[in-house]
Amino acid sequence: MNIRFFLHQLKQLFLRFRLRRKHFKMRLKQRPFYVKIVYYTFKAIIIFLLYLLMVDMNFLWLFGKSPDMDMVKHPPQNLASEIYSADGKRLGKYFRENRLPATYDEVSFIMKRALIEIEDERFRNHSGIDVQGLFSSVKDMMFGRARGASTITQQLVKNMFHTRSAQSRGLLGHIPYVDMLIIKTKEWTTALKIESMYSKNEILTMYLNTVDFGSNAFGIKTAAKIYFNTTPDHLKVEQAATLVGMLKATTTYNPRLNPVNSFKRRNVVLEMLAKKHIITRAECDSLKKLPIVLEGSVEENYSGTALYFREKVAESLKDWCKENEIDLYSDGLKIYTTIDTRMQQYAEEAVTKQMSRVQRSFNNHWGKNEPWVDENNQVIKNFIEDLAKRTPEYKKLSRKYARTPDSIWFYLDKPRKMKVFHYDTEKRDTTFSTMDSIRYMTRFLHAGFVVIEPETGFVKAWVGDVDFNYWKYDKVTSLRQPGSTFKIFDYTAAFMQGKTPCSEETNSYVEWKYTENGAPKTWIPRNITREYGGDTVTLKYAFARSYNVIAAKIAKDAGIENVIETAYKMGIKTPLHNMPATSLGSSDVSLLELTNAYCTVIDDGYYQEPVLVTKIVGKEGNVIYEHKPKKERAIPYETAFLMTQMLLGGLTEPYGTTQSLWEHPIFNQSRKIDGKTVTMEYGGKTGTSSNYSDAWFMGVTPHLVGGSWVGGEYRSIHFRNKLGEGGHAALPIFGYFMEQLLNDKKFEKYIDKFPKPKEKISVDYYCHTPWPKVKDTLNFDANEESVEPVPIEEE
Repeated sequence: MNIRFFLHQLKQLFLRFRLRRKHFKMRLKQRPFYVKIVYYTFKAIIIFLLYLLMVDMNFLWLFGKSPDMDMVKHPPQNLASEIYSADGKRLGKYFRENRLPATYDEVSFIMKRALIEIEDERFRNHSGIDVQGLFSSVKDMMFGRARGASTITQQLVKNMFHTRSAQSRGLLGHIPYVDMLIIKTKEWTTALKIESMYSKNEILTMYLNTVDFGSNAFGIKTAAKIYFNTTPDHLKVEQAATLVGMLKATTTYNPRLNPVNSFKRRNVVLEMLAKKHIITRAECDSLKKLPIVLEGSVEENYSGTALYFREKVAESLKDWCKENEIDLYSDGLKIYTTIDTRMQQYAEEAVTKQMSRVQRSFNNHWGKNEPWVDENNQVIKNFIEDLAKRTPEYKKLSRKYARTPDSIWFYLDKPRKMKVFHYDTEKRDTTFSTMDSIRYMTRFLHAGFVVIEPETGFVKAWVGDVDFNYWKYDKVTSLRQPGSTFKIFDYTAAFMQGKTPCSEETNSYVEWKYTENGAPKTWIPRNITREYGGDTVTLKYAFARSYNVIAAKIAKDAGIENVIETAYKMGIKTPLHNMPATSLGSSDVSLLELTNAYCTVIDDGYYQEPVLVTKIVGKEGNVIYEHKPKKERAIPYETAFLMTQMLLGGLTEPYGTTQSLWEHPIFNQSRKIDGKTVTMEYGGKTGTSSNYSDAWFMGVTPHLVGGSWVGGEYRSIHFRNKLGEGGHAALPIFGYFMEQLLNDKKFEKYIDKFPKPKEKISVDYYCHTPWPKVKDTLNFDANEESVEPVPIEEE
């Protein structure tokens, strides 16, 4: 009953409204014309305001989302984050849009005036919508002279809030012409909001920081750097005119892409400045004759130095950014790292110098033969073809020629111009087929090199491979078999169970019985000579000579579980196989974790994570992250001291595998410490994996530890003789690096001797083996290495 009554009353109300509206129209007809004009104008304004309100609130999801007052008050800022070295140099940026903010006072007067005169001459007088310019635009359009009427504020809305993107469209936004009307409406309403909250100078600054200048340059600060290698406050008149002229069409008038168009457009801007008396006619005529001189270069995410290191920094910050709701690529951070650009340069030069020599040796070693071979040195069939099937070219062709596979290989064998790697940069442009390029590039050997300060854990140099532009896979973090460099964990575990450098062991045949997957097996380690000398030697000598048999014996006595546990405590993170062959380096580790584990020895037995970042500053200038040192005892001090003596033995014991380091002029550098002259001291350990697939060297000094690795991209690509050993292939990288480092007076602080014991050592470690009068022809090899032994099944 109540519902019927309500509906009846509603119907009566509607009828009365219609009757009154009819009477109002009858009275309006009797009024003078000017009253009618006022009425219909007022009505149009009301309807327009309702339309604006509906668009702004996205009524019934018809118009798409518009920026609200909170978004206008806190506008999104897509700012590049900068990464800096320990010596204050900018290494590069992380960004989606390459933008760095500039303040109003940091932009030259001429740049601001030119922008206003060309883009929005009444900018200082309107409130976001230039009504005069709008009517002028409509008039010009009627006469076929269409032009834009967007104010600087409206353009700011477009740049900052991306109002023309698909995400801003509603249901009506997909209708042609209607979509543009809605977009312009959003820009009007948002422009009014911005004008109500910000001063003209603030709006102009925001515009200059958001506008796209092409060539991956967002904002005036980046544009000034990329095009003219200068700052916004030092832009010359002709440079400012060039940048302002580009805004009409950043591709058409880009001085790098279309220099002729850019030159003409720049002169149009100069004419306008002269017309407005901002510059004189004489200045204008003189500047118009000048060519556009570009001094900067386009910046990409991969521009700058220490590219492998920067990739690792970005990866290491992922979890931290997620936890703190920070976007590395848009939040304008300043990231301060541990890397030193001078040490980085020396490291990169050392890698290039050694690897160019190694590559020549490798090419001569294999000649025209294919170097991808199996364990029996037989060429692996279809090796290159299988690699080709992983390439984007093959996948693209296989979709296109699915029914004619021969066509795929036809096009893969078709020569074309391309750029390939060569140590001589002038020889990188060549003509190859895809298959030829795969064969060519696969023959290259690769390298990784990392340098860490053991006391701080600071990574000072990081070289992930020979050239980031061609190989982005980082060899510092990739996993490979460490060979004899793993023996440091065998001996460390043995020393913690009572053995000492002066303990003796016989270089003789040994069997290690174990169980794998429930089946009994026997592992028989062998020296590289495949012979056993039968001599009894000290562990210090055995470690220096890198005897496999003795390392296996002490690992067996200590227990492989204890060896593995020791490796984990010292810094190995990769899971290790619980089997005897692991004692000689058959289980994969990364160069970074192995180098850091050697740091544990040099830092008196303390372990700490490698440190890449020391501090992060937010876009507001506040410190939001700061590294706090965190160390933990991994092995006893005495064990660490004894293992340091073992590493020194590689250079002092007869025929130690590190002896070739003496070939580098790095032993005579000295400095004064407390009035005493101190000369440099070194230790180290070489390593080589099965079939010479991996060559390693761990070099240690009192204040730096450097680890180097050399090998093929695939384990089947390697030397077939001792040229592939750690002492030949990897050790010189460390040597060349130290040569340059110690010749630089800025790094004298690294010149030092290993300290005397800080506490009483309970065991004897002074047991230097005398040099024999007659060379031991059976066992001598100054670069003898450990090769991964093959387990033998028990019959």
